[in-house]
Amino acid sequence: MSGPPDGPFTGEPYGRPATPRRPGRRRRWLRRLAAVAAVLVLVVAGLGWVLYEQLNSNITTDDETAEELRRWEKQRPSALVRGAQNILVIGSDTRSGSGNGKYGEDSGSQRSDTTILLHLAADRKSATAVSLPRDLMATIPSCRKRDGSYTNERFAQFNWAYELAGTACTIRTVENITRIRIDHHIVLDFNGFKNLVDAMDGVELCLDKPMDDREAKLHLPAGRQTLDGEQALGYVRARYSLGDGSDTERMGRQQKFLGALVRDMRSEGLLLNPARLYPVLDAATKSVTTDAGLDSLRKLYDLVRTVRDIPTERVQFLTVPRRPYAFNSARDELVQPDADQLFRQLRLDQPVSVSARVRPADDKPGDDRHDRHGRGRSGRDPGPEGTDGTGTEGGEAPPAPPASAAPPAGPVAPPPQAPVAPAPRTVPVPSSAVPMASQAPQAPPSATASSPLSTAPPTYQGTTAARGMCG
Repeated sequence: MSGPPDGPFTGEPYGRPATPRRPGRRRRWLRRLAAVAAVLVLVVAGLGWVLYEQLNSNITTDDETAEELRRWEKQRPSALVRGAQNILVIGSDTRSGSGNGKYGEDSGSQRSDTTILLHLAADRKSATAVSLPRDLMATIPSCRKRDGSYTNERFAQFNWAYELAGTACTIRTVENITRIRIDHHIVLDFNGFKNLVDAMDGVELCLDKPMDDREAKLHLPAGRQTLDGEQALGYVRARYSLGDGSDTERMGRQQKFLGALVRDMRSEGLLLNPARLYPVLDAATKSVTTDAGLDSLRKLYDLVRTVRDIPTERVQFLTVPRRPYAFNSARDELVQPDADQLFRQLRLDQPVSVSARVRPADDKPGDDRHDRHGRGRSGRDPGPEGTDGTGTEGGEAPPAPPASAAPPAGPVAPPPQAPVAPAPRTVPVPSSAVPMASQAPQAPPSATASSPLSTAPPTYQGTTAARGMCG
């Protein structure tokens, strides 16, 4: 007769004592596992700290601009809406620095090839990026140069401000035009832009037409494709052999590309994949020069995070209303009162509406502003250097309006040859508050920055990050 069955828990027969286990052995294994886990945590934390510090050290802080702006604080506009932010993004065409030499000879000068005013709404439910034409005629204030000397105030094309006296002068010029307080600035050069796109494994675009531009080294077929960094740089810079050769059309391509870039950067495949995200952050931080308010990875991350939460249809890109300058068709001037209304909406953090339609003032059929090479009627390349190509103050300035049309100190009256309507009663404003485009000839004075709007805000030509390239 067999004995009693085995016990249900001990695995031992009933009536026989269980073999005792050694608790010390189990504790030693637990301690070893805990030690290994602690080492792994320390290694990961240490590696994370090293990478974080590396990314932080990549960012170049521009303290000189803040110091210079403090000198002119009394002349700067005040912020009107708490929480709203205005960031000036400057694309520099400097040929100095690693990798930039292939885009031209380094003459020691730099110009703002692209300038975008980015407005983030106080509730962070919308973002509006406004492109400012490089050839826009504007009053550039007297600015302090690096050698301590000062430039003279002048009426010239907008991107001269950056060439003459750098970022602070550009910010002050933008504030004079718009009366919008600039809170932060970011400067990005050619090579930095290219490296950022490459780190993202390219940006997908859909082109409805083939593109062929020898100067930009750009040869792209129509259809959906992914542009690498070199192709992307050519796409956003191409001008002379594409379309009508205008800067307006080039800014439209830049806005569409930025929309595609925003869509790609918001994708979960990038943001949730550390193997892909780190190279992008490394390239981005190496690419930028910022003020102290954006000079750390944490600060840039907070900025990107707020934009990431904005619906793509509310991330908008547009060009400030412009038209060929009356006294030199190779330059631009603002369209009024539309430009003043746009600036007022941004100052007051009011909604801005954009549409893909072409504004009548920007429609260019029959416009002889540019020949097939993108040059003006004179056949000269409308570059910022002046006709002698020096890019210095000694160079010849662009053709200026007659003395009767020179930038006045107060509200502007039409030229004598234009029919003059009875002037409405207005409240005088400082000359710095009068946008330059209100000096457009054969047009009545526009509303100033402080005067009420006479019409409803228009819908501006532009696009959003939700729109596709072919749509």
